[in-house]
Amino acid sequence: MNRFRSSAFVLAALTAFPILAAPVDQAQSIQKKTNQASVRSQKVIDKSASASIELKASIERLREEVNNLEVYRHHLKTLIDSQNQEMDSLAQQISNIKETRQGIVPLMYHMIDGLKQIIAQDKPIKLTQRRERVEKLTALMGRADVSEAEKYRRILEAYQIEMDYGNKIATYQDEITTSDDVTREVDILYIGRLSLIARSLNHQAYWMWDMQSHQWINGDTAQLTRINQAFDLANQHIAPTLLDVPVSLAVTEAK
Repeated sequence: MNRFRSSAFVLAALTAFPILAAPVDQAQSIQKKTNQASVRSQKVIDKSASASIELKASIERLREEVNNLEVYRHHLKTLIDSQNQEMDSLAQQISNIKETRQGIVPLMYHMIDGLKQIIAQDKPIKLTQRRERVEKLTALMGRADVSEAEKYRRILEAYQIEMDYGNKIATYQDEITTSDDVTREVDILYIGRLSLIARSLNHQAYWMWDMQSHQWINGDTAQLTRINQAFDLANQHIAPTLLDVPVSLAVTEAK
């Protein structure tokens, strides 16, 4: 009897096992699907988080660009305001120039005439160059392609050159006609406007400009040593030293 019961229990257990296995398989399948769904959800979450980070970074970049554009806009506004002020200033200057042009043009002609008088009454220091400079200025006044400002600048430059002749000690070569009507090639020394001396190329004779007669007159050969020393000083062949040379002054200048 007991043996029969044991066999029946085993048979019942074997019969019930397939019935119990089905729910387990279903549970495992559900768990697997749940895990797969969780993985997919996590991927979606990760992707969304990455997209959110990128979006935030893009927003920050756009915000920085907006700030930069605002700074640049302010910069452009400042430039435009400055340009408008400059245009207003130029317009005023043009208006002033139109008003003063009628006065400045005659002034420039008077200044050129003044240069002519200075050269005519002065010692003949680089006389050819000075006359040519005045002729060029006179021709320049008739040119429409040169501004009034440039013409005025050239005239002032010529006056500055004239002033420099009175402050320099220098030499140059030129031709002179002496009081005996002989044309000679000479070295010429000028010490400001105090002294104008011509020396022969062989250093054996010299002539002085006489303001009374407006002629080159023979110099005393006894002073040749001092004259040669003055030429050497002007040419920077010797160290600076005191000079003892004749002066070329008119009687009124000497007083």
